[in-house]
Amino acid sequence: MDQLPWQDIDWKGRKILLAEDEEVNLIFFEELLEDTGVTLIITTDGQATIDAATEHDDIDLILMDVKMPVMSGLDATRKIKVTKPELPIIAQTAYAMEDEKQHCLDAGCDDYIAKPIDPNDLFTLLKKYMNK
Repeated sequence: MDQLPWQDIDWKGRKILLAEDEEVNLIFFEELLEDTGVTLIITTDGQATIDAATEHDDIDLILMDVKMPVMSGLDATRKIKVTKPELPIIAQTAYAMEDEKQHCLDAGCDDYIAKPIDPNDLFTLLKKYMNK
């Protein structure tokens, strides 16, 4: 059997800020990432994501849902990048339009993944930033 791209990943001591307001997506990410040892900090709106990014200096990456209550993920990204320009932010969105990726990058996101999220694509992206 082929090895899955997330097997044998050891991200103990690493932190991902997961900005996601849909319960089913939260469960998906938690189950997918649990074997990596990474610590997840979960927020469910844009303002809470900014607050968590400000409070935690040891976050390695943000998985940012674009469409969230209180403040959009793109607005939150713009604000976070002012004080933490080096913090990688990966936009996740259900909008599959070609220009959506460019909107995310223009807002300061470092990368982009479309929903529904393919686990192989997700881990390819995460490894790009978490293994630096």
